Amino acid sequence: MPNRRMSEKELLDSLDTALRDNHIYPCYQPQINHSTGRMVGAEALMRWKNPEYGMQYPSDFIPLLEKNDQLYRADVHIFETVCVFLRKCMDEGLPLMPISVNMSRYDIYKHEYVDEIESLRVKYAVPVKYLHIEVTESAAIGGMELMKDVIMRLHKHGYLVEMDDFGSGYSSLNILKDLNVDVIKLDMKFLSGDIGGRGGIILNSIVQMAKWLGTPVITEGVETMEQAEYMKSLGCNYIQGYLYSKPLEEKAFIEKIGQIEHEAMSPAMEFIKTVDAGKFWDPTSMETLIFSNLVGAAAIFTYRNGEMETLRVNKKYLREIGMNMTEKETLTIRPWDHFDEKSRQIFEDTIRRAIESGEEESCETWRNICSKSCGNDKVCIYTEMRVIGSAGDQHLIYAMVHNITNEKKLFDEVFNSERRFRFASEQANVYAWEYTVATKQMRPCFRCMRDLNLPPLLENYPEPAIEAGIFPPDYADMYRDWHRKIAAGVPHLEAVIPLTVGRIPFIVRYTTEFDENGHPLKAYGSATLVVDKESAPKPALGRRHVRLPARLRKNCAK
Repeated sequence: MPNRRMSEKELLDSLDTALRDNHIYPCYQPQINHSTGRMVGAEALMRWKNPEYGMQYPSDFIPLLEKNDQLYRADVHIFETVCVFLRKCMDEGLPLMPISVNMSRYDIYKHEYVDEIESLRVKYAVPVKYLHIEVTESAAIGGMELMKDVIMRLHKHGYLVEMDDFGSGYSSLNILKDLNVDVIKLDMKFLSGDIGGRGGIILNSIVQMAKWLGTPVITEGVETMEQAEYMKSLGCNYIQGYLYSKPLEEKAFIEKIGQIEHEAMSPAMEFIKTVDAGKFWDPTSMETLIFSNLVGAAAIFTYRNGEMETLRVNKKYLREIGMNMTEKETLTIRPWDHFDEKSRQIFEDTIRRAIESGEEESCETWRNICSKSCGNDKVCIYTEMRVIGSAGDQHLIYAMVHNITNEKKLFDEVFNSERRFRFASEQANVYAWEYTVATKQMRPCFRCMRDLNLPPLLENYPEPAIEAGIFPPDYADMYRDWHRKIAAGVPHLEAVIPLTVGRIPFIVRYTTEFDENGHPLKAYGSATLVVDKESAPKPALGRRHVRLPARLRKNCAK
């Protein structure tokens, strides 16, 4: 509070002295990531402290300086003071972070603001990454082309540009569309003191829109934890306001930056070379038309430090997932709520692979889907994903999905049936194999490979089995003749044959499969142990490993 409010004449008369003696100076208000508690930057706010009359209200002297075309001098002075401060931090090894400095419309309409601040930055050798330039939305109204040119020049020098007081004017969306700003700053006054309601809906839309543009959002004027938590729930974590700190003079700010950990604000989203960000989010673009109508079931989501958010899905995605889910339901439900612990781990591992490789990665995961119309169900989704954009540790991912629940259930049924059959075969001492007539290739079952030490494929069958002694010499010609009969079209063969050197009797059967022209295609063989009902069961092959001759092992390996 001022000891006495100075008159307009007193303020103007003392301006030169105030600039020379640093009575006009910046106070620094920290900007905090509410999710981590770390500082991401600060804003330099102009203050005027008269030695005799004390602090003066910015609402008194800033409009006065604007009216008399003196604000430019004060703004350049603040910029230079910030450069001096940053140079001091660099020289003394103090923590460094970006400082935002305000630029008014009067700085660019009548003066060479960009050239002058750039010469000051170079003078003090301050890296441009530590200086952000704030422009108010109202500054662009009535001078859009000039503002676009100024922002382009600032970007050319490497400055990040922040749009202050976004939403306070009447053409916010047009300005955001036409001005290539790097950060959007919202004021909590937008909500008029009420959390939620119509203002909250608009704020949520602005935050989501900024995410699509890859533009960080800072909320100013946050005074309560309720406000901060509300903005966090909308996805806006960057906070500036009295909740964390009032604007601090230099000494107090240095103490503050020594007490709080720092982190970098997420940069704008960088898309892969084949993706044009503007066209990608433009609802009228060909890219959007293709995404919505011509590709398969697809979704776009962001991933950052274990958190995932769905930004966009097409109609085919909703149909593929099933359960009559609406787009609103899909976008508002927390994605991880669909996954159990195992499936989430699989999905996150795939995301990390996609980030590291830059290539398409895929996985299968079970998800618990709940919809208002269909209740709960468990579905298996095959996902192919690829990173299409990155901003620091945040990644934009394009995913194609396929609902393979029916196939998965059928596979499980077949697998379980095969497992039961294999178990029954183990108990019944049954061996089975498949013989391809044209190529004379034989593929043995698991028990054949295990007990007889056979490879997965035998060529020129039945010679390998005869030479290995599985079929005794006195039955060799008969067994060869069987295969000639199969090739001639005999549908079924059966006989009791003693197998292996132990001459254990088995019922050997063949059933021939024919193609649509009646030609023999394959034959399915089996050998079942002959059991004497009046005596104990004879031993089966009992893991008797029959070693094939070296020549045959080599041929089989081929």
